[in-house]
Amino acid sequence: MKNTADLVGRILLGLFFFYEAIDTMVFFDQTRETLSSYGIEFMQDWLIVFSIIILLLGAVMVIIGYYASIGALLLFIYWFIFTMVVYSFWNEPVDEKTLTIKFFMRNMALCGGLLILVANGAKEWSVKRILHVMRLPK
Repeated sequence: MKNTADLVGRILLGLFFFYEAIDTMVFFDQTRETLSSYGIEFMQDWLIVFSIIILLLGAVMVIIGYYASIGALLLFIYWFIFTMVVYSFWNEPVDEKTLTIKFFMRNMALCGGLLILVANGAKEWSVKRILHVMRLPK
């Protein structure tokens, strides 16, 4: 049961970030506008492409379990910085603060899940484990 929960949890976590990457690709121009609204004007296209690569690479590594800890660490670094920039509730007006705090805490919970994956790895049901135990004939 523990291995099943680990696999399903990794898939759900990875699919969230995979969706974020696809969403960023589909709405590339809107993402550029969003960066401008947050005052980020420096090399926007490169930042967006870099974030898409990190999201895709990290999500796939987490889902298939191949160096899932490294993939989760990539996603954690990206998501933590993203959360600090986008959901900085300490800068929000009082009437918007409650909603922003909820989104901030949701993203911090995702960061916590990623850190648990960094600490524990992918466990039994992973591509890395399959490759490790598979014996090819010489």
